[in-house]
Amino acid sequence: MGSRPVTVRLARWSAEHPWRAIALWVVFVAVCFVGGNAAGLNEATYADQAVGESGRAGLIVETGKFDDPAMENILITPRGGTLDPAAAKAAADEAAARLRGVDGVASVGQPVPARGGSALLVPITMSGDPETASDRVQPLRDATAGVQDDHPQLRIEQVGGPSIGRALDDTLGKDFKRAELLSLPVTLAILIIAFGALIAAGVPVLLALSSVAAAMGLSTLASHLVPATDVTSSVILLIGMAVGVDYSLFYVRREREERAKGRSGLDAVEIAAETSGHAVVVSGLAVIISMAGLLLANDAVFSSLAVGSILVVAVAVTGSLTVLPALLAKLGRWVDRPRVPLLWRLTAPRTGRHGEPAKPRFWPAVLKPALRAPVATLVISVGLLLALAAPALGMQLKFPGMEDVPRSTPAMQAYDRLTAAFPSNGTSHTVAVRAPAAEADRVKAALTDLAGRASADPLFAPTEADGPKIRVSADRRVSVLEVATPYVSRDDKAGQSLDRLRRDLVPAALGGIPEAEYAVGGDIADSEDYAQHIREKLPIVMGFVLVLTFLVMVLTFRSVVIALSSILLNLLSAGAAYGLLVLVFQGDWAEGLLGFTSMGAIVAWLPLFLFVVLFGLSMDYHVFVVSRIREGVRAGMSNREAVAYGITSSAGVVTSAAIVMVGVFSIFATLSTIDFKQLGIGLAAAILLDATIIRAVVLPALMTMLGDRNWWAPRFLRARSATPPADPPAPAPELVGAR
Repeated sequence: MGSRPVTVRLARWSAEHPWRAIALWVVFVAVCFVGGNAAGLNEATYADQAVGESGRAGLIVETGKFDDPAMENILITPRGGTLDPAAAKAAADEAAARLRGVDGVASVGQPVPARGGSALLVPITMSGDPETASDRVQPLRDATAGVQDDHPQLRIEQVGGPSIGRALDDTLGKDFKRAELLSLPVTLAILIIAFGALIAAGVPVLLALSSVAAAMGLSTLASHLVPATDVTSSVILLIGMAVGVDYSLFYVRREREERAKGRSGLDAVEIAAETSGHAVVVSGLAVIISMAGLLLANDAVFSSLAVGSILVVAVAVTGSLTVLPALLAKLGRWVDRPRVPLLWRLTAPRTGRHGEPAKPRFWPAVLKPALRAPVATLVISVGLLLALAAPALGMQLKFPGMEDVPRSTPAMQAYDRLTAAFPSNGTSHTVAVRAPAAEADRVKAALTDLAGRASADPLFAPTEADGPKIRVSADRRVSVLEVATPYVSRDDKAGQSLDRLRRDLVPAALGGIPEAEYAVGGDIADSEDYAQHIREKLPIVMGFVLVLTFLVMVLTFRSVVIALSSILLNLLSAGAAYGLLVLVFQGDWAEGLLGFTSMGAIVAWLPLFLFVVLFGLSMDYHVFVVSRIREGVRAGMSNREAVAYGITSSAGVVTSAAIVMVGVFSIFATLSTIDFKQLGIGLAAAILLDATIIRAVVLPALMTMLGDRNWWAPRFLRARSATPPADPPAPAPELVGAR
């Protein structure tokens, strides 16, 4: 008993003491969840997330401790033709009078006319915490609607940060609720189709959900060491459902197969633990390594995602090795109840007349090209994937700007009219200066001169009638200037305006002031600096993930060739996903089909995050498939026979797992925001390519071509004895292509 693998020993104990194992798991999940909630979440601050010069600018602004109240505006424009100044003035006066009596309004400013008289703007300062302004903005919107009713000949709109935030919360909140509501039934429906039985389909979902709950609590505790961000819980849910379903799917499928061969419940669980359980451990370790690579990005967001992902994967692996065997042992043959009649006939493990596994038909047919003509199949398939990956060489990275927010809400339509009439209220650069208080007047004069020079440059918006927007801190040490540009943040000219400020205008204006520290930030700077940050960190993260994964695969399979081919195939899969993203989202041909407006770039954070997620999840499938192939080799099959056996015996479960993930990820592609559309389509397409083209065509062709060289390793790495698996496989099913 002591010589058996640890996965088998854990499974046997759990199967023999199912109630204890289940109770311990429930207690573990409850303690993690309750403990995390009791400890509270430690969120990352701006200082934790600051990147590049734009980050330094933000930190300088923070030290100024400015009182930045929430600001709203009443925008008055004509419904057609030119604006009637008298009518606009009357509407502005009524709006000011109404809003002064609204709870939550601190002050109402004087109306500001647009250049050319096309619009009139009434600024409003809100009271209270700016962070909660969007929750308190509705009374202001109601008052504005009343003014609109009194002046139907004009267009009177409220626009500002709080009202836009409220509108987006309403719109995008519905998106996320729909995605959350759909993800669980979609997963369950796919698993019911895969298993043909309700309990068998429910077990993976139950394990995944409990793993997510435990990991949520643990990540809350971990946030006191690595601060969390607002996206951490979403990623835990995404990764937790993916790996939790995958691992239990691999395990349950193998246990059902063994019972179909006539094994007792305990024996079936042990064999599943020795084979699929071992693959789950290696797969989980590969995913953990991939996610750990994010820690090298030196980025608070990625660090929090790494910690959350590592925890949920570790919990899912633990659950699949402990409580899952207990559930299967306790359920016994009830795991296949209640059956869905038609689906059960299609999905139940099939056996022949004498109890041997029935020969599959579909996958052997798919494998024919790879087994009969491996070199030609490999060249053609790899060539097609490389062609798909080629557009990734032209990938551009940017952050989404306000122009990329859906225009379906009146607030965003009003924002467009605001920025057209008052360009300084649109995209802007933030020039932050920290200098001795004695130099405050000189700094302000320099910033005023800088604003004038920028206003005369076509790359910048002209200064409004009320002059440049300069703020000075109470201690006179920090000064901030907003320099607007008429171009949206993704426009090349917006990037040129940033370069002009950083290289020419700002150094010329502030370079001679003693002890002055300055930096240029803002939305455009955030996008440019973060894209550069990703370009610098991506090779480091990739190198870390590739090297450690290679070592894990070498030690697992005792083969340098298998480890190297694993790395290359996963890189090929990731490259194809990158290329597909560029093809779809950097052009405009798919805008109508997928419901988005192209930003001419990929969201800056996506390539790094996509690489580690895809590499980790792809390794799940690779480990599982190659483990089945190795079983065939250890049972005495030839390399070609083992490849046929491994692919055909694992194809069903790999396909089911991939369909689950593709279904869930595709839901994210239906969201309104461009970043989630890119994430959903990138993940779904990559998983689909990996589970089909890579695993069913490229992998068998490569392993067939290499033959016995697949298992080459230096002498010191070779296993001392070839221990046969607990249950040697039956002869390879319909060895297509064998001669």
